[in-house]
Amino acid sequence: MAADEAAVHRPIRAAAAHDRSIAESHRVSEPKKVTFPVEASHIMMFARAIGDTNPVFQDAEAAKKTAAGGIVAPPTFAQAVAQFDPDHPTRPKPGEKWFGSGATPSGVEGEPPSSGGLHAEQHFEYRRPLRPGDVLTATYRVGESWEKESRRAGKLWFTERLIDYHDEDGELVCRARSITVKTERPVDQD
Repeated sequence: MAADEAAVHRPIRAAAAHDRSIAESHRVSEPKKVTFPVEASHIMMFARAIGDTNPVFQDAEAAKKTAAGGIVAPPTFAQAVAQFDPDHPTRPKPGEKWFGSGATPSGVEGEPPSSGGLHAEQHFEYRRPLRPGDVLTATYRVGESWEKESRRAGKLWFTERLIDYHDEDGELVCRARSITVKTERPVDQD
């Protein structure tokens, strides 16, 4: 592999190692639980960060006049649980290398053992909206794993991760399902 081609694939390999570390960090024999408080200011900042100006996410008076009857969280807000999980690999830890943004991936040293990966799917199934004042318990579980053969990338390994969000009364309010896929080799560009 030429030096400039290796430079192109380095971020892909680093991302794959990062993706694998996320899967491994949640691969536990007992389901992992994280407490997640939902606050109006967090909902507002999340909505602003994703560019959603819907007043139901940030204006209490306007939200009261809607079918929601008050401020609710955007559909993907449940993913913010990562900020409350001290072990989540996407959360920076002071004094430790972190796979974050920058000129080079700072949390990967040497040659990562995987040649590519991505977050392939994300689904959220709600029983009710998330609201300010909710205190959720997120329970992580590893779901199904399977593989397929690909002409352009060799084997594809799929892993399902499930997170159930229960409120203070123990009621299931949301279930998140994500699928990651790792490739045996970089995708052929032909």
